Amino acid sequence: MSARVVKPVGRGFLFLDSHPAGCARVVRDMAAEVAGPTGGEPAERRTALVIGSSSGYGLATTIAGLARYGIDGVGVCFEKAATARRTATAGWYRTAETAALAAELGRSWSFVNADAFADTTKDEVLDLVAAKLGRIDHLIYSVAAPRRTDPRTGETYQSVLKAIGSPHSTKSLAFEDGEPVLQEAVPIEVANDDEIAQTVKVMGGEDWTRWVAALQERDLLNSGFNTVALTYIGSELTGPLYRQGSIGAAKADLEQTALKLAADGVTAMTSVNGAAVTQASSAIPGIGLYVSLLHNVLGAADVAPDWQTPIEQSAALWGQLTGAVPLDLDEAGRIRLDRWELAHEVQEAVRASWQSATRDNLTKLADTDWFFAEVRRLYGFDVQDVDYDAETEVDVAWPTGV
Repeated sequence: MSARVVKPVGRGFLFLDSHPAGCARVVRDMAAEVAGPTGGEPAERRTALVIGSSSGYGLATTIAGLARYGIDGVGVCFEKAATARRTATAGWYRTAETAALAAELGRSWSFVNADAFADTTKDEVLDLVAAKLGRIDHLIYSVAAPRRTDPRTGETYQSVLKAIGSPHSTKSLAFEDGEPVLQEAVPIEVANDDEIAQTVKVMGGEDWTRWVAALQERDLLNSGFNTVALTYIGSELTGPLYRQGSIGAAKADLEQTALKLAADGVTAMTSVNGAAVTQASSAIPGIGLYVSLLHNVLGAADVAPDWQTPIEQSAALWGQLTGAVPLDLDEAGRIRLDRWELAHEVQEAVRASWQSATRDNLTKLADTDWFFAEVRRLYGFDVQDVDYDAETEVDVAWPTGV
C-alpha cells in the first residue's frame, strides 16, 4: 500500500499526477446526476461493449448506461498503473470506481486495460463478452488516440492536429501560472496528404469496422443490435482546425463507415455530441477559448438553451439507443446531441464574444475559471468534498470485474 498527499503538478492543461479520491468522486457525481426512476432492474437485460470507457464521452456513456438504464457490459481502455514516482492515470482510478459502482448496483461490468487497436485485445475482450454477457446489444466506439499500430501490417500511424488546404491561425486560451491568457494568433500548420491519411487511419472508422466484424464472426450480436461511434462537429469558429482539418477528415471517415456498415445490414450511426472539456479537446488550439465563451454565453439569462454535460447527453443517447425515446437524426442519419450548442442564437452570441475578446476583457467574456477547474477535475482535482491535504492511496488495483 502506498498512501500519500497528491497535489496538482504540471503545466498548462497537463498534470503529471491524478488524485484517486477526486477521480472516484467524479464518477459518483456523474452517476448521481443521471440516477433516476428509469434506473434499477431493467425490464429486459441489455448489454454493451464500450471501446474507450475510461474518459470523456466514453466514460460518460459507460456510467449513464450503468446508473440510469441498468446496462451490463465490458469496457476497454488503455491506462497506466501507479509507479514509484507517479500516480496511476486518472482513467485508471475512474475505471476502478466505475467497477465498484457496478458491483453496488448489482450489475455485471468488466474492464480490459489494453490497446483497443490490437487483434489480441479483440480476442480477449470477445472471450470476456461470451463468458460474462453471452451476446451484446450495443457497441459504443469512443477512441481518441495519438497513434495506432495496425496489427495486420505492423505499420504505425500518427494523428496530427493540422489544417487542410491553407495555413490558419486562431485565437486560443492558455494558462500561465494558473492565470488565463488570450493568445491572439496561434499558427496552425497545413497537413500534407500523408498526414491526413495517417490521421484517418488512427481516428477514422477502420478499427470500428473491425470490432463489428469480430463480433459478427463470433456470433456475439443480439437481434436488434446497434452501434454508434461518438463524434463532434462544433462551431464554425473552430472549424478550420477541427471539422475542416485533419481530425475532421477522420470524423468524416467515421460517418462514411456508419453508412457502409448500415449498407451491410448493421444498425450503425454516429452520435454527434456537444462541446465538453476533455483531455483530448483541451489540447486543441482554440477549443478551450471557444468552450469557455460558450459556457459563459449559456449562463446568461437571455439565452434559452442550457449547458448539457457529457453525462446528460449520454443518458439521452441511451434513451434513443434503447428505444425509450425516438432517434433524433439529422438529414445525414447522425444522432444529434449537440443542438443546444449549435442553436443559432447561441452561436451568434459566442461569435460576438470571440471577435471582441482581448487580453483585457477575456475573463469578462469567457468563463475561464470554470474551464480551468474542469481541466483540473479531469485529473481528480478541484472536486467538491475531497480533502486534498489528506493522504490517499495511490496504488489502486485494476478491477477484476463482477
